[in-house]
Amino acid sequence: MSTVQGTCAPRFESVRTVFEARIAAQQEVGATIAFSLDGELVVDLWGGHVDRERTRPWRRDTIVNTYSTTKGMTTICAHRLVEQGRLDLDAPVAHYWPEFAQAGKGSIPVRWLLCHKAGLPAIRRPMSKESLYDWDAVCAGLAETAPWWEPGSKHGYSPVTFGHLVGEVIRRIDGRTVGRMFREDVAIPLGADYHIGLDAANDARVADMIGGLLPPKSERAASAPRLKGPLAQFLQDMNDPTTMVGAAFNNPPIPSGGVNQRAWRGAEIPAANGHGTARALARIYGALACGGAVDGVRILEEKTIARAIEEQAAGPDATLGGMPMRYGLGFMLRSDTTPLSPSPRAFGHPGAGGSIGMADPDRRVGFGFVMNKMGAAMTGGQTGYAVIQEFFRVLEA
Repeated sequence: MSTVQGTCAPRFESVRTVFEARIAAQQEVGATIAFSLDGELVVDLWGGHVDRERTRPWRRDTIVNTYSTTKGMTTICAHRLVEQGRLDLDAPVAHYWPEFAQAGKGSIPVRWLLCHKAGLPAIRRPMSKESLYDWDAVCAGLAETAPWWEPGSKHGYSPVTFGHLVGEVIRRIDGRTVGRMFREDVAIPLGADYHIGLDAANDARVADMIGGLLPPKSERAASAPRLKGPLAQFLQDMNDPTTMVGAAFNNPPIPSGGVNQRAWRGAEIPAANGHGTARALARIYGALACGGAVDGVRILEEKTIARAIEEQAAGPDATLGGMPMRYGLGFMLRSDTTPLSPSPRAFGHPGAGGSIGMADPDRRVGFGFVMNKMGAAMTGGQTGYAVIQEFFRVLEA
């Protein structure tokens, strides 16, 4: 069995113990955690294996798909344009993307894309599996889609469309794709090993994702009768691609095993296919937790971060089965559903299966957790929250 490796400040040895126990009990196949405090990396641990057969150990430079944790990286790019005066959060999306005005969407402001209030969690027209990797096709599908509810009247998470909605606005303004902008303006300056659109040269160090984005249909169908109310309807709708919820997760469809293929890794799907290390997430969110800069590299201004984490939406989520959620402008905010840290100002983004990136500006903490075994989690997994809880217990002792 692969042992946990890496470094950990003596003060936080109990965090290592919690992580080691999760790996030893095979609650993860492979995973890595990292914490930064005041801009300094104080926990950087990894363990387990990169493959289902548990034959290849997880290494320091192993990277893995992080699903919706990617949204936080895309959000940073959007707010860089805001603070540069190139993107107005209250301007109509159609001001930057004229085709978006179709189907009565001409007055939807940019901020509603970022806080999931635009009514566009899914494309209505059935899309081919090939279109998943066709940026223009997905954007055209979104441009022609009528909102699923009156924009601004409620919020509903956009699992995949978020990245194309926000990303196309970024592209129209800046000229660069989200992946390129993020690489040039954030990842390279910070030395953060995180990618939206992965070069094939990195494939040899990517861990296999084990399990799908969603439980098998048989499991979803079997669990539905035991549930009541919105969650039961949520599971039922996920089995039906003609519903809003089903389309949100499956239109365009993600091929079985597709996330372990070159086409997925190389594409830019900036809501769902970022690849990176926990260390990179801790570095990026550590900068945000320290007012937007670390080691002389500034990612965002402090006032930009404060605006980005102002609550925009809270309460039952129209996509996630009525689950209570809190959203800022692109970031998820701390809640009982997403207990990112003890601080009410904590923010970040989890990913399906369990990955998390988080900043706590009150305690100047950045955190990253990534893994390759998919768990039944949409808002962060048990291992990530277990080590977060132990870290802050020690920090506040």
